[in-house]
Amino acid sequence: DALPPIETGPKPDVSRDDCPDADSTLVYLVTEQNELMSYHPPSGTFRTIGLIACPAAVSASPFSMAVDRKGTAFVLFSDGSLFRVSTATAACARVAYTPGQSGFQTFGMGFSTDGLGPSESLFVAGDGQGTSASGLATIDTTTFKLTAIRDFFPSIDRAELTGTGDGHLYAFYTKIGVAGSFVGELDKTNARILAESRLAGVEQGQGWAFAFWGGDFYLFTAPGGSSVVTRFRPTDGSVAEVGSWPSVIVGAGVSTCAPQ
Repeated sequence: DALPPIETGPKPDVSRDDCPDADSTLVYLVTEQNELMSYHPPSGTFRTIGLIACPAAVSASPFSMAVDRKGTAFVLFSDGSLFRVSTATAACARVAYTPGQSGFQTFGMGFSTDGLGPSESLFVAGDGQGTSASGLATIDTTTFKLTAIRDFFPSIDRAELTGTGDGHLYAFYTKIGVAGSFVGELDKTNARILAESRLAGVEQGQGWAFAFWGGDFYLFTAPGGSSVVTRFRPTDGSVAEVGSWPSVIVGAGVSTCAPQ
């Protein structure tokens, strides 16, 4: 059966008691070249924070990123290693995460609140590339244990995640044999796709990232050697290119305190 389109209507009152500065919370980005940046969606402005120097394997590069409620980034590298990165200084520290748990070697990442917050969970989407598992899982950011939930249903590929302060979780993904890409809402308990919108003209390319801010989705894709920023607005279905960056953006993260 056809899935209904994505909808992002008025949000319920969510917990903001612990939010540092909810009205100015930014989207944070990391590139394949180790650049850490912020992005302000209303103005389309990028600001370089610095180069991250995480002690990953020499051949490894950033693969994905998520940002928690307090503005701390978690950056996954292509060798499966995970690091905690300051969004203020770009300082990097390894966390006690063992790569490859339950077959999840590389994956997309995103925080979503538990209910209306303030507690939140880090969700990951196995990309199914190479020997990596596919499907939805969580990582406990205290113990760094990964817990698999189940495979996506229907099946999707190359998924990145973003979440909201009112407990929703969304994915940006492709499907084998179908041109373009999709944004879908996920059931966090069973990895089922609840709603879906196709973006026929948006190709992920060689690097992709995804964030929700102020009712809109921001897609960072690299169909060539640089990245394009595309805004998808579910309220009217519009898709518009709103910016670019000269290197390949591979991770995006935004606090669940960001404007909904």
